Amino acid sequence: MAYVMLAGAILSEILATTSMKYSDGFSRLWPSLGTALGYVIAFALLAQTLKSMSMGTAYAIWAGVGTALIAAIGMVFLGESTSALKVLGVLLVIAGVVVLNLDGAH
Repeated sequence: MAYVMLAGAILSEILATTSMKYSDGFSRLWPSLGTALGYVIAFALLAQTLKSMSMGTAYAIWAGVGTALIAAIGMVFLGESTSALKVLGVLLVIAGVVVLNLDGAH
């Protein structure tokens, strides 16, 4: 169940960050409200996750997967530049999360 809550936290954070892009500096009401609500839900779910998962593991997954997915969304859907170096950076973030989780499995 912890991983389901963590996945929800990640999804909420991704939706909040994407909404922030469309808020135009918080000058547009609905994307601004989506940003605030998304982050409230993300942090609430992350807090629940921390009841049964170590903080280091939960945060590494939350931050790493969220960062990688936001970067991918920017490149694929929002027209942000894509380069081999940027893709390598995303892969390194993912590798870091995997390594932290391998260490936590012992």
